[in-house]
Amino acid sequence: MIRILPLLLILFFVVPTFSQQEENKIFFSEALALHLPNYTQKSEKAFYRKDYKEATRLFDSLVKYGLNGSYMNNFQFNQLNNKEVSLYDFKKPTYLITYASWCVSTEGEIPAINELANKYKDEIDFVILFWDDQKTTKKMAKSYNKNIRVLYVNELNNNDAYVVTQLKHSLGLPTTFLLDKDKMILDIRRGVTHSFNKSFEESFDLNYNSIYDGIANHLLSDKKYNTNQETVAIN
Repeated sequence: MIRILPLLLILFFVVPTFSQQEENKIFFSEALALHLPNYTQKSEKAFYRKDYKEATRLFDSLVKYGLNGSYMNNFQFNQLNNKEVSLYDFKKPTYLITYASWCVSTEGEIPAINELANKYKDEIDFVILFWDDQKTTKKMAKSYNKNIRVLYVNELNNNDAYVVTQLKHSLGLPTTFLLDKDKMILDIRRGVTHSFNKSFEESFDLNYNSIYDGIANHLLSDKKYNTNQETVAIN
């Protein structure tokens, strides 16, 4: 009994601590409920005035002060074989892009993320989530290499509209979520946009540097990586 007592005391103090940590977690869905209505109201006014600079500032403020630090919900998606997979099945820091087949990507975007996925596949889970049916997603998946997991949610067949409302309709498409291994949101970003007259090399460089910036500053635990040490990949 004397030997068991210290163990019981440890459990008495440790278990409530873990429980308290879980209770203190704020999930993405909760953070959205708190901050999205105010953001939507202000951003709609900014877009109505065609004040795109203010709209960008409002989005960045929503992310920085409202959503970063919350934990992504354990949403369910479909793999290309139609089997379900949970977000929490990915154990590494996760680079998650929400997309749709009707989104027109810039010319260098897919080649850039393919190259970065090849380089950091051992440290990061790269996930592309399409809001499409299985057939369309399989076709789109051919553009991505084997180090990128391509998933989909068929909005028309999805019995639980919750995931659609939270991840698609709240922030628009495409949107990138940078998540640590515990699925805490470290940053949320829009994709790169540029004029159509840029060359492939220019488009690739812009996309590569933007994606790498997020990876280096948020998802890599090794501090030797930073944006000052690497800029653009050599083709």
